[in-house]
Amino acid sequence: MNPNPYPLLRAVALAEGVSFLLLLGIAMPLKYLAALPVAVLIAGSLHGALFLGFVACWQRARSRADWPMPRAVRVFAAALLPFGPFVVDRAMKRWEQEFLAQQR
Repeated sequence: MNPNPYPLLRAVALAEGVSFLLLLGIAMPLKYLAALPVAVLIAGSLHGALFLGFVACWQRARSRADWPMPRAVRVFAAALLPFGPFVVDRAMKRWEQEFLAQQR
């Protein structure tokens, strides 16, 4: 039986999505409007670490769930766009149910 890779991927993807929005919506304005570049340093570092974690979880899910290439590209591309992880999360819930049904 193949362990379910979806819960960890979804959690990390959503955390990465939140960190991206914080970076773009709070840290960048603080840097340029309030002269606080440390905000980007902190938010950017957090976002970078979460993105690397996302890539590791993405690779694990792609491998364990035997994703077709269009699905893998769709999930990865979503991580590059603001709000992308939230949009693709709905599909990942469905793919998780399909994965679990195949494991039975």
